[in-house]
Amino acid sequence: MSEHEQYAEDLALYALDALTGDDRARVDEHLATCAACRLELEQLRGETALLALSTTGPRPPQRARQRLLDAVALEARATTSPVPSTGSGQALSQKARKDGAPAPRRSWWGVLGWAAAAAVLVLAASLWKENAALKQTLAAASFQAAESTRELEELRKIAAPILQPEAQRITLVSAKAPPQPQGKAFYLRSRGSLILLANNMPPLPPRKAYELWLMPTSGAPIPAGVFKPDAHGSASVVNPPLPAGIEAKAFAITVENEAGSATPTMPIVMTGAGE
Repeated sequence: MSEHEQYAEDLALYALDALTGDDRARVDEHLATCAACRLELEQLRGETALLALSTTGPRPPQRARQRLLDAVALEARATTSPVPSTGSGQALSQKARKDGAPAPRRSWWGVLGWAAAAAVLVLAASLWKENAALKQTLAAASFQAAESTRELEELRKIAAPILQPEAQRITLVSAKAPPQPQGKAFYLRSRGSLILLANNMPPLPPRKAYELWLMPTSGAPIPAGVFKPDAHGSASVVNPPLPAGIEAKAFAITVENEAGSATPTMPIVMTGAGE
């Protein structure tokens, strides 16, 4: 056996920080004079690090795995060999030290137990990270589903007064001279949903706005939204806050201040009754 082969298993233990006492001192003394073993030690440390990261990182080199398996096989053969008596064992130990051969080393199994525990910890950390990532993905999916449900409900609210057969459909025309500005109101009484689509609306004076009114069968007019037309005279009001169940006799539009008004300001510029 060459000098380097004598230190091969010790270097593996040294890389795992599992070599102590005289054995470690002997390896330190050898490393101080042997560049080849120092290089071997650095390679072993790198391979050990790859083995520790193999559950979440890159696949460790086959050489690192094979080195560990070879060391285990050697140790297994050593533990099945006949054990000499205490006296003869002491004599052999003394003779080995006189010949300069390495003293018997401790079993690999203690070191392997430590390595197995470390591998379990690494695997547990990996599983914990994967579990946390799955929880985040599930939370994001749940949020997206809730958001989609909310958006769908909003679309249903907008479409309900237009599509429901029982919705009132009111056409608002100019109170002066048709064809002039026109508006279509879609009102669903059971839900208090209202959609107004207007076109050809005249431009407004500064700091003024149009206000839509729901004229109930009894009681005072109810404000139903303030709006301003765009450059083409188009405008809309979508689901203003209205009490549910109010029966509408008609709808009207007036010109008010930008903030709106609690009561209509005369004159009424557009009006329409239910069909």
